[in-house]
Amino acid sequence: MTDQAISSKDNYECEMDGTSDDDSGDDWEEMTEDFESISCLFCNEVANNFSMALEHLIASHRFDLKNFIIKHSLDTYSYIKLINFIRHKNVLPDQLNALNIKTWESEEYLRPVIEDDPWLMFDIEDLEEKTTKPIAYTVNSENGCVTLSEAHFAELQRTIQTLRAQLEQRESACLLAIQQIDEMAEKAQKLILDGDLDENNTLSSSGNSNCNVDKGYFNIYSHFAIHHEMLTDKVRTESYRDAFLTNANRFSNCVVLDVGCGTGILSMFAAKTGCRKVISVDQSNVIYHAIDIVRENNLSDIITLKKGRLEDINLDEDKVDAIVSEWMGYFLLFEGMLDTVIYARDNYLTPGGILLPNRCTLSIVGSGDTRRYVELIDYWSNVYGFKMSCMKAEVLREPSIEICNADELITSTVEIQAFDLYKVTKDCVNFSSPFEFKVKKTGSLTAIVGYFDIFFDLDNPIYFSTGPYSPPTHWKQTVFSLNEPISITEGEILRGKLVCRRHVRDIRGLMITIHIKNTSQVYYLE
Repeated sequence: MTDQAISSKDNYECEMDGTSDDDSGDDWEEMTEDFESISCLFCNEVANNFSMALEHLIASHRFDLKNFIIKHSLDTYSYIKLINFIRHKNVLPDQLNALNIKTWESEEYLRPVIEDDPWLMFDIEDLEEKTTKPIAYTVNSENGCVTLSEAHFAELQRTIQTLRAQLEQRESACLLAIQQIDEMAEKAQKLILDGDLDENNTLSSSGNSNCNVDKGYFNIYSHFAIHHEMLTDKVRTESYRDAFLTNANRFSNCVVLDVGCGTGILSMFAAKTGCRKVISVDQSNVIYHAIDIVRENNLSDIITLKKGRLEDINLDEDKVDAIVSEWMGYFLLFEGMLDTVIYARDNYLTPGGILLPNRCTLSIVGSGDTRRYVELIDYWSNVYGFKMSCMKAEVLREPSIEICNADELITSTVEIQAFDLYKVTKDCVNFSSPFEFKVKKTGSLTAIVGYFDIFFDLDNPIYFSTGPYSPPTHWKQTVFSLNEPISITEGEILRGKLVCRRHVRDIRGLMITIHIKNTSQVYYLE
């Protein structure tokens, strides 16, 4: 922080503190009499004191400064930066409400925009204390109901919104703590049962942990069975083939990058379009088989294969004209391979280049399959006369991957998130989406089913879905079983929220929280 900035803050504090302790307990209006005029933060209106200025912000701009300070937990420094940021950028209240504290945290906003700006001259702690007034109300003597004025009702609504935001933050912190406790408990259990932990699983630095995760992840793709499963998925493989071959003119004489090429099938589709070069990258040992496959099909003059992490190797090309990747995992985002595609896009894709696919969506639908619930979840309540309830908790913790019976789906389908691959960042994995289900059939809601749709927006567009109403794929659907079935009625609207977060210790894993009808459950894809 610059000396000038520190000096400015000291001046603000001196003027806010006053010259004696007697001032601290005076009435709010007395404190505000020091200023002849206080100009509004958002318009040309001028007030005689802070009380009037704050009321004007609420009445004219629907902006409650006190609630904003509480919501963002502003201290004196960040408050000063906020005021100067508003003055400097001329932002409107609606724009401001959409931003977060990081937007105005730059040191440049410690420099006052308006000399002796009154808004910089009072302590935000006083703002919180002095602007808090008891809500007046009247009681109807006939029925005992409380009647509030419009202003008081609006104040209550704002307070509720603030409390909800704070509750959400605390819930997320709680869920994170629960996740870490669960992981520690698992490690402790392994210590007891095995006598020792494998060196690779110790709570060491996150860098080493991520390397181990990557090693295990790529080892999976060294096995034959997983490639056989993907190649025999006709929906998946033929969609990529058709995207290339029905749009071959778009790839003529181009350089194509295949991220996570596996056996090289997508690279060979690309090679058949008349492209100049295909660079195929994979870190797993299947790349050695891909080399043989490419040679066997006489495509070695077009396809160049490279083993390693894309982030660590040299492609021998500064830019490529197109990037293809089959990066999608269960519930679309599991496996975390999208991070590498984003890296490839940001570092290698030429402006105006092509991404295959370029767009995808995540959707959910409610299932009322009670037979499945009894067989999979309730089963653990009585196993040959013995209770195994601890197993029920484990089953619920991890979503299952299965093909759902479309006849058992009893709600409308809701799209909860859309991804434009030309624009997304690595943080797109972390999102919170409210949703509304319309119940189509009276019964019991036993699970939430998740799936994704994939789009190749080319001259001849190609699309496929992994949903329960479409031909099955190797991704199937991701089923989040509820702890207890929820009774629902046809025509009812079920409101909820799905929160997706990247797993804390497994960069390729996900933590999903589903809130619905006063219940919350946490699931782990890992």
